[in-house]
Amino acid sequence: ERCEVVDGHPTCLHEALSTCWATGSRHYRTFDGRAFDFVGTCTYTLAKRCHPDPTLPDFSIEARSEHGGNPKASNVGYVILHVYDVTIAVAKSEKGIVRVNNHRSHLPISLAQGKLHLQQKGKSVLIQTDFRLRVLYDWDDHVVLKLPPALAGRVCGMC
Repeated sequence: ERCEVVDGHPTCLHEALSTCWATGSRHYRTFDGRAFDFVGTCTYTLAKRCHPDPTLPDFSIEARSEHGGNPKASNVGYVILHVYDVTIAVAKSEKGIVRVNNHRSHLPISLAQGKLHLQQKGKSVLIQTDFRLRVLYDWDDHVVLKLPPALAGRVCGMC
């Protein structure tokens, strides 16, 4: 829910977020609910703003896939978020650590004048923006993206 004042009265509105995830050896589920398998060992754009509307926030989320021990499978080895002129990189090999513009940092962190928050949530890192983008990565092989309705149909990438 999102709560705000409407006509002078506090009101809570239900606002569903679209979800995409990538996990393990190659499995993806897109924002529109389609599932597919993909094996590759490059850096792939999961989602980015591709709509020309300048009022929409500019961001991109990439995942770097790496071979695990099986040549027929790959794992999410890095998640990289570009937003507000900040680059956040989260590496599988650096549990509990994130890189902010290539500088190692411990959580929690607030950046971009409070528009960007990073915290540890259980065994994962949670990255949240003021426009309600959420990225959850478990420092292993599972990444979840959540987008607000305002960005529906206005992003491109594997998600």
